[in-house]
Amino acid sequence: MASIAKIARRSFLIGSVAIAGGVAFGIYKARQTPPNPLSPDQGAALNPFVLINADGVTIITPRAEMGQGIHSTLAAMVAEELDVAWEDITTLHGPPAQAYYNGALMGAGLPFKDYALTDMQHSLKQALSVLPKMMSLQVTGGSTSTVDAFDRFRMAGATARETLKEAAAQRLGLTRGALTTEAGHVIAPDGTRLSYLELAADAAGLDPVQDVILRPAADWKYLGKSMPRLDIPAKVTGTATFGIDIRLEGMKFAALRRNPALGAGMRGFDPAPALAMPGVERVVDLGDGIAVVANNTWIAMQAAEAVEVDWAPSTTPQTTDDAFAVIAATFDGKANSTMRDDGNADDIPQGATEVTAEYRLPYLAHATMEPMNATAHMTADGLTIWCGNQAPVIIQGKCADATGLSPEQVTVHTTLLGGGFGRRGESDYAVYAARLAAAMPGTPVQLTWSREEDMRHDFYRPGAIARFRGAVQDGRAVLLDGQIAAQSTTRQAGQRLAGFAPPGPDKGHVEGAFDQPYAIPNYRIRGYLAEMDIPVGFWRAVGNSFNGFFHDTFIDEMAHAAGANPLEFRLAMMRPAHAPSAGTLEAVREMSGWTGQTPDGVGRGVGFTYSFGCPVAQVIEVIDEGGTIRINRAWIAADVGLALDPDNIRAQLEGGMIFGLSAAVFGRITFADGAVEQGNFPDYDALRLHNTPAIETRILETNRHMSGVGEPGTPPAMPALANALFDLTGTRARSLPLLDAFPLLT
Repeated sequence: MASIAKIARRSFLIGSVAIAGGVAFGIYKARQTPPNPLSPDQGAALNPFVLINADGVTIITPRAEMGQGIHSTLAAMVAEELDVAWEDITTLHGPPAQAYYNGALMGAGLPFKDYALTDMQHSLKQALSVLPKMMSLQVTGGSTSTVDAFDRFRMAGATARETLKEAAAQRLGLTRGALTTEAGHVIAPDGTRLSYLELAADAAGLDPVQDVILRPAADWKYLGKSMPRLDIPAKVTGTATFGIDIRLEGMKFAALRRNPALGAGMRGFDPAPALAMPGVERVVDLGDGIAVVANNTWIAMQAAEAVEVDWAPSTTPQTTDDAFAVIAATFDGKANSTMRDDGNADDIPQGATEVTAEYRLPYLAHATMEPMNATAHMTADGLTIWCGNQAPVIIQGKCADATGLSPEQVTVHTTLLGGGFGRRGESDYAVYAARLAAAMPGTPVQLTWSREEDMRHDFYRPGAIARFRGAVQDGRAVLLDGQIAAQSTTRQAGQRLAGFAPPGPDKGHVEGAFDQPYAIPNYRIRGYLAEMDIPVGFWRAVGNSFNGFFHDTFIDEMAHAAGANPLEFRLAMMRPAHAPSAGTLEAVREMSGWTGQTPDGVGRGVGFTYSFGCPVAQVIEVIDEGGTIRINRAWIAADVGLALDPDNIRAQLEGGMIFGLSAAVFGRITFADGAVEQGNFPDYDALRLHNTPAIETRILETNRHMSGVGEPGTPPAMPALANALFDLTGTRARSLPLLDAFPLLT
């Protein structure tokens, strides 16, 4: 057991897999099945995921719903096998529990090029699913929700169906094989119909039937089709409950204020100015900051700003230039990783043309629409927390540690999330609420961060520098040598969330660069890790988000140096490496009518990144409208392997593109005096309706394995836009945001 624990600790954060999600039910590969966390008073729990009571069929999902539509897809998986109407299913987020682990976590961190997985490597990925179970890794993100749930949730529905049939068989004195199911009923040969509700109690007392066969795709009613989202009616009517919507009897409202200097503490404070304000009840010392408690959130926020605080100075780099000097200095040291080293990348082939470039990308905030918040209530029985989160088990453990309780004394209710993107995989917002509740036993309190506190105390996408050197000959790339320097999200988040940093090469640091499907004979990617205390965390697409820009922009630069059509240049190298990836480029070429030639006043750029098992190609078109540049049109093609809900996949790919374009045009976090300078959307803007392009999306299904889609739409958007602007203006952007080089971009 000790050796397995060591493997688990080592594997937990290989690559950028700390923030991901998953569940498991059915035939476990490990020897022990996690206990069912559902209690009998909730109804008949046929397994950890299917609950039947007077309200009907409820699916317990361990996936956080943060706008990606996962609850709807999980319900369709169960409905497909359980023989109930999809629209009659209710979905609830499950409690913290080992049963809801993510079996896809470890496989995503293996140091392989995903597009080139051998059968043995794929089997190894699947075998590693036991480790997240042992570690109770119940987390959402990393584009793993659908991939991890696909077999398990269908198995949950099939097992529940067959167990209900077994209960009916015993009641009727028949064999299970003689019975069928339809519309929530078990049907006997003589036409007798027994509803699932009347059989549920008997079925819950049986051992779940395991010898089930999943239905073939040809028989699917819901999967593979575009389905309405289950969460839309409540969101449209305003009845959906996000963390910030929680209301409890006797609840107080609080606002947080922390040292604006990152990582610095508090030497003292004077609460008098805040306590003199109407509606303010108390000011609580939280150690490194204060919380003001009042009778509404707005008063609490105003009063928090009125508190006079003596802040300690920051020990992090004081300015943006200081931070990037530390990043640049890592190139002088030893590389942490050389995840790809094909051929000889040291020497330029004779007769080839050398190409070099240095790129620099800024720190980025998550900037979720719903700011960080949590509601907590401390009683004699323990602590209860309500919040939108991506990791209930981590929230439970961290809040227990903060209040001196055992994890079993902490109850976590996961609400809908008003955006996550990795930010709500952290626990700080819940821990501060827990500490505040501990100071106010018996009184529920909702702690809400102002937008400024949220943006200035994020766990940022790290700033990064890349140095690329390549060579082209006879219209093709013959050498690509990339060096990438940044803080390690994997190591810092691992230490913060799990108490240890993974040793060895950091795959997540170079993903999106070393693992791209190009047949370049001399191809090397090295990663360099910068050590700083600037807080960094998992941001949508993680390392792919900056490496996608670095790698694909350099590919574009090599194409122009070779005098080649940029899209055809990519295709020539991609076809022999990975046909599905090449298929995405061929699709956007067809969709956009790409010729490589654009008229005056129009620019087009192509971008490609393979990430999270999914190749995505994009073409962006920009136009010059009398001196103002507008992003006009966009085309996306992605090969997801198996499309379970095409409309939802389109929404995720298009949302991911808009997220990436927003970062490309506007996104930047800067530092002065050790503090973040941006505080709200006027300082950190995003695309709006008026400047979002018209988008056309095509979904392909030739990839060997099904992929997730929550993140792969983001990385190629940034280089595609920059490449389009180069086509329009002749100016090459090697840093972001693009407004620095193109002030007329709107």
